[in-house]
Amino acid sequence: MVVLIVLIVTIGRTYRERYKAMGREPVGDSDEALRLRGEVTRLNERIAVLERLATDPAKRLSDQIDALDDNRK
Repeated sequence: MVVLIVLIVTIGRTYRERYKAMGREPVGDSDEALRLRGEVTRLNERIAVLERLATDPAKRLSDQIDALDDNRK
């Protein structure tokens, strides 16, 4: 009976360690992680601009475009 319990516990620990080793490691500050964080930040800024464009009244948007056009001249 004791041998059976030890066998079950050993098999359970083996499976647990195997699943931990299958890519469930925390993301550190590697170059790839830093690049992805920068890209997410940039995409969030773009989404904020698109939300502002979609929700602003047409008159205010038109005025801002005209102001940009006036600055180029």
